[in-house]
Amino acid sequence: MARLTNALLKNIIIRTQFDSVRKKQCLQYLNTLRTLQYDGYQTVYFGETEIPETLVTGEDFSDSYYIHTPTWCILHAGGSQGWVPWQYRMFLRDDLCIKQEDGIFFEFCDVVKKAYGKCAIVVKGRRQQDEMKPKADKEGEAQAYVPTSVNLTSIVCSPGVARSYGHELISLPSPYNYLNPLDSAWSSVKWFIINNRKEFCLQSADHVYAYQYILFSDLISKGIEKVNLSKWKALTNKVRRWENYYLGKFS
Repeated sequence: MARLTNALLKNIIIRTQFDSVRKKQCLQYLNTLRTLQYDGYQTVYFGETEIPETLVTGEDFSDSYYIHTPTWCILHAGGSQGWVPWQYRMFLRDDLCIKQEDGIFFEFCDVVKKAYGKCAIVVKGRRQQDEMKPKADKEGEAQAYVPTSVNLTSIVCSPGVARSYGHELISLPSPYNYLNPLDSAWSSVKWFIINNRKEFCLQSADHVYAYQYILFSDLISKGIEKVNLSKWKALTNKVRRWENYYLGKFS
């Protein structure tokens, strides 16, 4: 009699020489973060997400090969105290809007300093080519890659700018992006958009054409508002449990 193999068991997990390097990067990140937390730094997760126009309108262009739809980039931050009291930014991502904005990270650092005091600003690190090249110290042990700045789509996050306001900028290693609760917050915002976009639509008609308007800004703002303080605490507590697990496993 033929036996069916569970689909999960069909996946082959390949371990590479870089696994130990990534573990060291994760441990370095966690130790740095915990040290700052013990020193009184408030942890703030800063980042962005993409909102395709099709997610807002509900249109399906999967069978169309030549239709280019706009994508919006939302920039915000949050932590155990909820969303940072800072006006989030939205940028249109297309061929005409690819310039990185100056001054936004300065403004952000100033706002969180007034709101929380000194902060550990965590930003997801992008996968770098250097991550695939372990660097060895004098004792031959691999060290984690630490970038001088973190480039997001819209802005550049500079450690020097952060320190000028009394903060520290930390790059979360890319293999451990799920240690950033902001990703789960973005997912909640997107689900709100999908489930409630019809409530933010207006219909209009003249003698010839019919129009549909979507209150896009109101839809985004309401979706962000729905990720309230209790949800943020649940997300950060989940991340905290993962951090404790890795600190115990990798140390």
